[in-house]
Amino acid sequence: MTTTQPGQPLSYGTPDSPHIAVRGEARLEVDPEIARLGVTISARGTDRRKALDDLTRRNNQVLDLIKSHGEAVEKLETGAFTITPQLNEKGRHERIRSYRGHVHLTATVADFTVLGELTTRLADLELTRVDGPWWGLRPDSAAHRDARRQAVQDAVQRAREYAGALGAQLVALLELADSDAESGYGGAMPAPGGGMMRAAGYGGAATAPALDLEPQRQTVHAHVNARLSITRPML
Repeated sequence: MTTTQPGQPLSYGTPDSPHIAVRGEARLEVDPEIARLGVTISARGTDRRKALDDLTRRNNQVLDLIKSHGEAVEKLETGAFTITPQLNEKGRHERIRSYRGHVHLTATVADFTVLGELTTRLADLELTRVDGPWWGLRPDSAAHRDARRQAVQDAVQRAREYAGALGAQLVALLELADSDAESGYGGAMPAPGGGMMRAAGYGGAATAPALDLEPQRQTVHAHVNARLSITRPML
């Protein structure tokens, strides 16, 4: 139960101390700060050890290639490793036909000048699949702060306009709530096949030309709910 002290305006306002509730919004379009690449390395063979050896060798090739770009790659993470026996579908016995292995990696690239070349070189490797790029912003990006600040300013401006229409003035801020703030691609990567570039490498004699990748602008939204007290309206 909420109590009100003598002389304190009620939470829903009074004729002598009315309140205005507004929603402030901001929408910014900014350049991306990072790009993520999903890399899947595969191996398959009738011998389990041979499949593992091939998978390990190809994984090391991918890691060496990505790490050779130095600080241009901000983060490199291994997401999952699997080795699965493939059973013969014919016959009653559990006979293993082959073994299939996968390693999933995620590379976060901060220098877009190397992104096209890195993408095609990865895709040119043996049994290597590349998904992406997924463009995004860092969690601490200044764009998020700018959007939140503009949303607050929008809320105050709206409240001032409403108060002015009533012949009143703003008195005090009673409440400010951050209802929503998010970036278009700042979160998890979409599932493969969602309209992004995909490439599967099988190896080749000639080096593949670098892709010309155009960064995708990011949309940042911010919303706040504000409640302000105003002077008595001139009705």
